[in-house]
Amino acid sequence: MSGVIVAMRRTLLSCTSLARNGLGGLATATLWPGSSAQAADISALDSIATTLAFNRQDIAVLAGVLALLGFSVVSAILLVRARVGAARDEARLRGRIGDLQVEADSYRALLFAEPQVLIAWAAGDDRPQISGDISLLVHQDLPQRVLAFGTWLPPEPALQMDHAVDALRETGEGFLLNLTTANGRAIEAMGRAIGGQAIVRIRELSGLRRELAETNLRYRQLTEETELLRGFAAAAPWPIWARGTQGGLTYVNDAYARAADAAGITDAISRNLELLDSADRTDMERALKSGTSFSARLPIVAGGERRIYDVRAVNIAGGSVGIAIDASEAHALSSALVRMAEAHRRTLDQLSSGVAVFNGQRRLAFYNDSYRRLWDLEPAFLDGHPDDSSVLDRLRAARKLPEQADFRAWKAKLHEAYRAVETAKDTWFLPDGRALSVVTTPNPEGGVTYLFDDVTESLDLARRFDGLIRVQRETLDSLAEGVAVFGSNGRARLFNPAFAKMWKLSAEALREEPHIDTVAAWSKPLFDDARAWQIVREAITGIENRIDVPLKMERKDGSVLDCLIRPLPDGATMVTFQDITDTENVERALRESNEALEAAGQMKIDFVHHVSYELRAPLTTIIGFAHFLSDPSTGPLTPKQAEYLDYVTKSANALLALTNNILDLATIDAGAMRLELGPVDVPKAIAAAAEGVQDRLATDRIHLRVNIAPNIGRFVGDERRVVQVLYNLLANAVGFSPQDAAVVINAIRTDHSIIFTVTDSGPGIPPDMKDKVFDWFESRSHGSRHRGAGLGLSLVRSFVELHGGKVRVDSAIGKGTTVTCEFPTDQAQRHAAE
Repeated sequence: MSGVIVAMRRTLLSCTSLARNGLGGLATATLWPGSSAQAADISALDSIATTLAFNRQDIAVLAGVLALLGFSVVSAILLVRARVGAARDEARLRGRIGDLQVEADSYRALLFAEPQVLIAWAAGDDRPQISGDISLLVHQDLPQRVLAFGTWLPPEPALQMDHAVDALRETGEGFLLNLTTANGRAIEAMGRAIGGQAIVRIRELSGLRRELAETNLRYRQLTEETELLRGFAAAAPWPIWARGTQGGLTYVNDAYARAADAAGITDAISRNLELLDSADRTDMERALKSGTSFSARLPIVAGGERRIYDVRAVNIAGGSVGIAIDASEAHALSSALVRMAEAHRRTLDQLSSGVAVFNGQRRLAFYNDSYRRLWDLEPAFLDGHPDDSSVLDRLRAARKLPEQADFRAWKAKLHEAYRAVETAKDTWFLPDGRALSVVTTPNPEGGVTYLFDDVTESLDLARRFDGLIRVQRETLDSLAEGVAVFGSNGRARLFNPAFAKMWKLSAEALREEPHIDTVAAWSKPLFDDARAWQIVREAITGIENRIDVPLKMERKDGSVLDCLIRPLPDGATMVTFQDITDTENVERALRESNEALEAAGQMKIDFVHHVSYELRAPLTTIIGFAHFLSDPSTGPLTPKQAEYLDYVTKSANALLALTNNILDLATIDAGAMRLELGPVDVPKAIAAAAEGVQDRLATDRIHLRVNIAPNIGRFVGDERRVVQVLYNLLANAVGFSPQDAAVVINAIRTDHSIIFTVTDSGPGIPPDMKDKVFDWFESRSHGSRHRGAGLGLSLVRSFVELHGGKVRVDSAIGKGTTVTCEFPTDQAQRHAAE
């Protein structure tokens, strides 16, 4: 009995599993939108599967009860009945299962009537069940390759498919994708979560569905493209608009609204605001009606400012579209370029060089007046834009080109400039004796530019310059002075043999253009004064304070060189060395002789100064005792004694005056004389000086005439020295004037000085003596009745110059002498200036 029950249970379980697997697959295969009959069949199949499940449970319960009552008769009867009923139910169920299998096969046939692939993932199971025509997607008969989307889809759709499947399995999110495989087949991928399973159906689209999918794809592409164009139009900085068939605005962007001074896009469209003037709009409408597009550069007032725009408009289905691009800057640049081209042409016309521009077709595109005059060609011929060969042939016919043995080959070589990439230069020697420099420059846009310069004079100057250079070279080589020229980089560029010989250098080494540091190192055996060589180096290589720098170099061999560093205009520096050893020796001897003479002169001055001081003491004693003896209180003197005493007094006074003069000169010469400045009364000073020569005037019967300007006034000076000057001038004039003559003294005032002049009518001063009358002990004894020591005029000049004045002597032989002394009136200002 138990064996029967076990067999029954196995049979029921197999039927149940078969029913569930078959019906479940059938249900899964038919759960797709678009078929209501399939949905009803799927519901019926689910009901049957549920009923079978419940019957199996009843039989299991019944088998358990029968097992407990195995020894009961009732159990046996019931068991028999159960077997009969189970057999009857099994037969009925087997028939039903067969029907369901047939129905499932029909549904499967219906489901896979078109190529498609089903992929099902059970909950918690990563191994999917794949059924259907996998050849739709992969060539190999490997179901698992269907899951490798990258093998049969392009990269982007494959990534999109991966994300959709992951979302379906994780969150149950369905999807519907229209994709194109790598081999160009259109497919539809649908994903749904059904009965705890994630199911993906992939099928190829064909017929109407394919057209619909392609239409949807095209629609999305057009939508995206339209949105992209709308976004571009909205963000574009240029005014963009669209018009309908009636000419009204149907679309404008923000730039158009701002340019039209509208409140916004809607305001511009509703008010149909225009950018162009009525005349420009009329031209645009006429062009669009007669053709398909309009293009013009027009002025537009946008935002209160007039600017230049490039306006483009084209006809489209249902109207027209247009755009205005701001070309103000381009217009300004174009205008500037035109002006620059015109200025360039005017400039070229002013050039002395002949300029001819031939275009890519080798025709004359431009020429200047210098070119026409250079070749003496008619303007009518040149204005006809002749080709290059025609111009050369005409010039050759007129014998204006260089003579050539093969003119055709020469011209072909010249025309290689049209294919060249670099400038070429040549010199043409014309039959008329002229020399032309010819430069051919290829133009970037094609063609060639010829530049002709008359270099006849330049070549002649070059020849003469070369001759001068050779003469200069020979001149430098023959100089006894050492000459070297250093460039701005400090290297020797030129030298003469005297330089190499003077410093005992090798001419071959100097030709290598050594640096001044190297030359100094070579010359150190003769002269190693580092400071002097540093001065020479700085003068040669320095870029500032380029002035002549003299140097004296006493070398170790006893020779002395006079060095002069002189900058040259081209940035180079010339260094000259002159051997002045003999001159230096003579100068040294003269200097030593002069120092000896100065020492002797100083010794003379010191001797005179000492003797003068030594003479003053006894002279003062003699004069004192002479005055004492002449005083009546000392007793009477005989006439002879009085006469002798008068001679002693006069001689002592004269000797004392001479001694005082010598002391004054010595003091002035030593720089120890100081003036005692104060107000000088000119009439009083003249009177004091005249008082001192009254005895001489009376003795020689000479008349003194005094002429003082009424406005003479006073001036600042040392009154005692001024009187002394005037006394010496009057004494000198009286001494050289003949008897019964006149001596004249004048005093006048100018803006800045007091001028005294003393004139005598003596024999005059010879020209060779005029420069010596102010020297010490130079006495004009010839023509004078009084022999003196020759110190009077020396004192005059010294005292006047101490006052800052000047002395001048004017004399003519036989007509007398005039001495002029000029004293400045403002001594305080003179001392402040000093």
